Amino acid sequence: MNEQFNKNPHRRLNILTGEWVLVSPHRTKRPWQGKTEEVNKEQLPSYDNKCYLCPGNTRASGDTNPEYQQPYSFVNDFSALLQDSPKKDFEDGLLLAKSEKGICKVVCFSPNHSLTLPLMKVEDINKVILLWKEEYKGLGALHYIKHVQIFENKGGMMGCSNPHPHGQIWAQESVPEEVTKKGVQFKKHWDNKKSGLLGDYLAQELKQRERIVIENQHFVALVPFWAVWPYETMIIPKRKLRDITHLSEEETMAFASIVKGLTTKYDNLFNISFPYSAGIHQAPTDGEEHPEWHFHMTFYPPLLRSSTVKKFMVGYEMFANPQRDITAEEAANTLKNLPDVHYSLNTITKK
Repeated sequence: MNEQFNKNPHRRLNILTGEWVLVSPHRTKRPWQGKTEEVNKEQLPSYDNKCYLCPGNTRASGDTNPEYQQPYSFVNDFSALLQDSPKKDFEDGLLLAKSEKGICKVVCFSPNHSLTLPLMKVEDINKVILLWKEEYKGLGALHYIKHVQIFENKGGMMGCSNPHPHGQIWAQESVPEEVTKKGVQFKKHWDNKKSGLLGDYLAQELKQRERIVIENQHFVALVPFWAVWPYETMIIPKRKLRDITHLSEEETMAFASIVKGLTTKYDNLFNISFPYSAGIHQAPTDGEEHPEWHFHMTFYPPLLRSSTVKKFMVGYEMFANPQRDITAEEAANTLKNLPDVHYSLNTITKK
């Protein structure tokens, strides 16, 4: 990037949505007298008898979890979507509503209450991805399900209601807005260039190497050129795959490895269990081939200055368009240079 862009306000285009983000790198110099929070560094136990997600415990619904030893999924007791929602649409002039049915599931990553993804072994994260594959394929095969969204909210700062490491899967009969926007951009590029949009973008990133955080044989983790959140990242498979079910065994393990590596760097940024929302965008399950799609996993962490200062999306971001205070290049350089070993395992740090 031209040095002027790294010092002065400018806009960047998100090629996956067609939307712009305002970048204001000079604002990192402003003093902060706003909200601060105490960091909770309490060590979680491996088992909590009050946790609704631990093996053998009874949930709020009255159902009891099995004594699971592998990643475990079940239908959410408080689902946002229901399988038996009645089919009923409403239209009255400018007022329009449509019924929506679906299935929401919880995915417990581990029986161990204290193990977040960066603290898990690669082979155990691999088992989580295998369960993701199974759920995407099974839910997507249902005749009325058009989209399957796999995601994780980590940390109370991101609204996570239970500290037991887990994610969610929402499957529904319509394609959500963010996925629809990306689908339009993917299709436009595919029709015009006869190549994949994300693959062409990745080739340019690999050539420039300004925003790459981690790379292995099959995946790249980078800060997108158009990133909105302070330390936003994206994991992209080098091979163009429409969804995770097409990953080979070797690629699945490489995916697990880069997830562990990236989340470890996140924790090492401020020496805390780093909060984020992460999600996998992949082809809709609407029966179409979707050769234009290239699946990817994005992480949206809220922290900017320290472990206590959250980047809120307010004011201009709510009423105009997204804005960020550090460039993607600065964020990538910071993350790339962090240790690969988790801070809790570093004997020097512990001393």
